[in-house]
Amino acid sequence: QVQLVESGGGLVQAGGSLRLSCAASGRTFSNYAMGWFRQTPGKEREFVAAISRSGGKTYYPDSVKGRFTISRDNAKNTVYLQMNSLKPEDTAVYYCAANIDPINFGNTYYRLTTYDYWGQGTQVTVSS
Repeated sequence: QVQLVESGGGLVQAGGSLRLSCAASGRTFSNYAMGWFRQTPGKEREFVAAISRSGGKTYYPDSVKGRFTISRDNAKNTVYLQMNSLKPEDTAVYYCAANIDPINFGNTYYRLTTYDYWGQGTQVTVSS
């Protein structure tokens, strides 16, 4: 089992920044790829960012590319999401997720079903 706990959410004005953290426990952190997703009421959970096991590869959708940065510290069992130039449309509950089977991750990182474990989420609210 893998336990994931997100933190760092909150209220920020448009144009501001937040850094989310996701602390993992239960298995060797460097063995799994990680992702961030977000969800607003009535909408499907959407892909925000992903990172390979080593941290050497990162992936983003166009909606956040250039504003968000995913990183990881395998020594601290933590993955981060640095969010800059935040917009009101970034308001959502943000979830981190872990993928324990790295085969084909480079082709499937954006899919919900790629991930085996999920955190409980942290709320991010961006005011205009």
